[in-house]
Amino acid sequence: MKVYKVSLIVIMVLGIIFIGKSDPMKNLYKNSASIITGLKIDDKNKDSTKNEGAKKKEKVEKYLICIDPGHQAKGDWKSEPVGPGSPYQKARVSSGTVGISTKKPEYILNLEASEVLKHILISKGFDVIMTRESHNVNISNLERATFANDHNANMVIRIHADGSDDTSITGASILIPSQKGKYTSSIFEASYECANLIKNKMDDGGFKVNGIFERDDLTGFNWSKVPVVLVEMGFMSNYNEDEMMSNKEYQRKMMQSIADGVEEYFQTN
Repeated sequence: MKVYKVSLIVIMVLGIIFIGKSDPMKNLYKNSASIITGLKIDDKNKDSTKNEGAKKKEKVEKYLICIDPGHQAKGDWKSEPVGPGSPYQKARVSSGTVGISTKKPEYILNLEASEVLKHILISKGFDVIMTRESHNVNISNLERATFANDHNANMVIRIHADGSDDTSITGASILIPSQKGKYTSSIFEASYECANLIKNKMDDGGFKVNGIFERDDLTGFNWSKVPVVLVEMGFMSNYNEDEMMSNKEYQRKMMQSIADGVEEYFQTN
């Protein structure tokens, strides 16, 4: 009987020590988790770590867009080479055309629209730089291209408006560097892909787009190391289109289409 009592006391003491050093609820949780998930706890922790790593990889990379509002208040008719090492020269920059109805100079319209585009792109998460944010500047087409190059931009969007002696002509046009151009073959494909997506969005928005045209004679293209798309918003030589392009809602809608095209390009490339 004494032996029995002693044994019972020893068992009770050992039980108290064991309980004091353990966490029964924690052990129960561990065992339950193992049964429910079919994973070892260590494996579950590792899986969680992997998920965190995947989330980090899924973060959207920041892209830098350079917007070039075409022209400036005063043209600079001094010449510069149309491409690196080219013997051919063109005027550094012109002041552009003028609205037949609004009498608004193109350089003003271009900056108005570019500011709208800038804010839309920023709202989409892009970083944005602009070649100019005022009219009283003197920045040549060569300098605009090298500005984007030096800042390692991912895409250049140039904003312009058209003019013609024929006042009946209307519609936007999209210009890109030439596929067979001496200076631009390396940036043609990306420029074309982005231009095509912009055109699709403009079509969807109800804008008339006359097409995508390759150019090998534009200084701003030939000096660029960055894919570049130039959007001619419409003809300032047409009364109705001139007035529409100065309409704030029309501007916003067109710039939204351009921004949506740029966004889709970077989502798919």
